[in-house]
Amino acid sequence: MSIAGGYHKAVERALACGCDCVQLFTKNNNQWGAKPITPAEALRFREALATSGIGSPMAHDSYLINLASPDNALWKKSIDAFVTELQRADMLGILYVVTHPGCYTTGSESQGLKRVVMGLNSVLSQTGELRASCLLETTAGQGTSLGWRFEQLAVILDRVRDPDRLGVCFDTCHVFAAGYPLSGEKQYRATMRQFDLTVGLGRIRAFHLNDSLRPFGSRVDRHAHIGRGAMGLEPFRRLLRDRRFRDRPMYLETPKGDENGVDLDTINLATLRGLLENPAGSREDT
Repeated sequence: MSIAGGYHKAVERALACGCDCVQLFTKNNNQWGAKPITPAEALRFREALATSGIGSPMAHDSYLINLASPDNALWKKSIDAFVTELQRADMLGILYVVTHPGCYTTGSESQGLKRVVMGLNSVLSQTGELRASCLLETTAGQGTSLGWRFEQLAVILDRVRDPDRLGVCFDTCHVFAAGYPLSGEKQYRATMRQFDLTVGLGRIRAFHLNDSLRPFGSRVDRHAHIGRGAMGLEPFRRLLRDRRFRDRPMYLETPKGDENGVDLDTINLATLRGLLENPAGSREDT
């Protein structure tokens, strides 16, 4: 949700759409710098959460950050920027900051993974006093981005010095675009089993619910409205009814706008909640 007009406005916008949780950027996501968050702004945000009943606030870091970069100047700048992201989130009472693992650009996959681990070790060592921690987001695999294979996430989580301060944000569009099937029952079970064996389902702290504008295995990150993309409704039906994830917050990152005067977030939420209706009155075990 947009923070235009103040951080508390993101909560108000989420409440107006009928959300149960909210994700935001704590600063402009395409700029390095930002004005410090004042204590008054932080307090108003926390109060808005408390009065609204909206829980599990989450932040996403700047798209400029690249902890896998082979360029030392950009890599060090990214570490400093991510430390700041965690500090800002902590001030607002946000427990998780989502980040893409990064792109290795002119380097190699193995070099990129090593840089991510080193970068995260530096970030975590500088923020040990904070409650806020990091979620690695599954990616679509566009270009040289890391995190599109479950094995890549496993390498990072296995090698960092403080893995308890890391988790995973599972993005449905990205996983689908990366080539992991989610539609049929057997396909869904196989993908979740593979994630569990490689990374561990317990590592998932949050979900991004997005349909994919591009086809399965395209490795292109383009979000679509729920049920209106290449994924269709079935993957979301299975995920929402999966008992293992009933306590994990799920966030929309679908395109903004309105349709016939109705906010598209409201429409997407209604579509998702409709999938929870079950004539048998129970959720599926998967």
